[in-house]
Amino acid sequence: MDFKNLSVDELQEQLQQIEQSKVDLEKALYQRWNEAKTELAQEIREMIESRGYELDEILDLVGPKRRRGAATTAKKGNRSYTRYVDPENPANVYIRGVLPKWMKEKMTAQGYDPSVKDDREAFKANYLQAVKD
Repeated sequence: MDFKNLSVDELQEQLQQIEQSKVDLEKALYQRWNEAKTELAQEIREMIESRGYELDEILDLVGPKRRRGAATTAKKGNRSYTRYVDPENPANVYIRGVLPKWMKEKMTAQGYDPSVKDDREAFKANYLQAVKD
């Protein structure tokens, strides 16, 4: 397409369409990636069961060996934090700590103040997708 003959409005419209296509592709990629993981997990589960083993007894062999003292660390509070994923761009993830630039920009664009805790919590609840690990 020859962009030289397009007006500013037409160029902005083209750019918006391209950005929306990119968002749609990223969502589709993220969804397909998760589907592929689920399919792989099911294949592995079926393979284990078809050979007459229990899933847990094989997973114990596959996972990393625990070092001495790991059990005490787990007892002390091996915490799991909620991940917050940007629904428009699954590559944007916030777990905890300092707010990433993408999150500050989106908060400001939607009228939230990143320096106010209540605004941060409202933004996470209303805009981001919470994923518990």
